[in-house]
Amino acid sequence: MAHAPGTVHASDGRRRRASGNSGATTGQPIVLDSTAKQIIEQLQQDGRRSYAAIGKAVGLSEAAVRQRVQRLLETGVMQIVAVTDPLTLGFRRQTMIGIRCEGDLERVAEHLAVLDEIDYVVITAGSFDLLIEVVCEDDDHLLEILSRVRAVPSVTSTETFVYLKLRKQTYSWGTR
Repeated sequence: MAHAPGTVHASDGRRRRASGNSGATTGQPIVLDSTAKQIIEQLQQDGRRSYAAIGKAVGLSEAAVRQRVQRLLETGVMQIVAVTDPLTLGFRRQTMIGIRCEGDLERVAEHLAVLDEIDYVVITAGSFDLLIEVVCEDDDHLLEILSRVRAVPSVTSTETFVYLKLRKQTYSWGTR
């Protein structure tokens, strides 16, 4: 799962994701001041850092940090969620699937995004029109998902890349 924008890592080793509105754009870009960026960076370092500790680091009161974090969450700039390791939860197969399509890519992407097993959908430029990431229980479950993906109107072909071992996953690129 080397895709999630802005995951913040907790000091206890658990990962937490801070992502913008599940990848959806909502219109005009949101301009962040330096304090908002510092708050995000604090949460990327430790998603469970207290508002008081963040306030001390960025020069705001606990209440002001709480308000700013709430605003960042409400505007979709970030989310703070626990990111699990699917293998430890009984999901034995992770794959990236490259998809070639005809027609309206946005429509196909929207159709795929509603499937629960698909946790990542991106429209790309290159060999594939779309890339999706799938987390499933086993190979039979993967076959079922592939059948559903291939049945989507406009999908002409797929190529599946099975994950064998995750070697690196970070989301600490900070803010700009």
